[in-house]
Amino acid sequence: MASPREPKSSTKIARQTPTDRISQRTRNSSRPRLDSKSNREFDPRAFLATIGEGRKAMLFPKKQTIFAQGDPADAVFYLRTGKVRLTVVSKTGKEATIGILSDGSFFGEGSLAGQPLRMGTATAMTECAVLRIEKRAMVDTLHRENTLSDLFVAYLLTRNIRYEEDLVDQLFNSSEKRLARVLLMLAHFGKDGKPESVIPKISQETLAEMVGTTRSRVSFFMNRFRKLGFIDYAGGAEGGLQVHSSLLNVVLHD
Repeated sequence: MASPREPKSSTKIARQTPTDRISQRTRNSSRPRLDSKSNREFDPRAFLATIGEGRKAMLFPKKQTIFAQGDPADAVFYLRTGKVRLTVVSKTGKEATIGILSDGSFFGEGSLAGQPLRMGTATAMTECAVLRIEKRAMVDTLHRENTLSDLFVAYLLTRNIRYEEDLVDQLFNSSEKRLARVLLMLAHFGKDGKPESVIPKISQETLAEMVGTTRSRVSFFMNRFRKLGFIDYAGGAEGGLQVHSSLLNVVLHD
């Protein structure tokens, strides 16, 4: 009687599961990406921290205009250090603050979407170090380097989520809660890293514009927050504002 035939090879071929394929893609995406021209690793942080073709480092003193509403939209800006205030002016001359940016923020990106003119004004609230990236240089690099594209898209999505939260806040929360939330965002509470103990001097008129209420209401709530120990005025020439984590109680309280 013939004995059973042994297989020619005992080597087994492992079937790749969907989980294995996802893990492999994750490992591949975590590998350094090489610059297509120089075969060197492309670091988006280094790209945003250095000057080069189409990139220019600029310093703006406090209160200086970076770009004005109606200027040609021909570049994107990256805020290395400092704080920038974004404002718009209506046809009737009414000004509104639509945002205050901190380190690591992009602004002026409307030029990439085909805006021929600036829709608002960007003004330095503190001394600012800014990288100006020409539109063509930014577009070319975004198309060529996925790591920079991922960083840029992630920033835009995060900011879009914040705008949605601002809308919900405006629709459903009281002006007191809205003011507390604005102060906490300015102090970077809820973000990675250590929150700022003092934020730059900001007028009550500007806070009222951001909150969507009157200056008198802002003054009333700021005095209440100070008496409760939620905020302190730093004083001195800069007149900064110190925000304590206890201010969260106002936002979380129903």
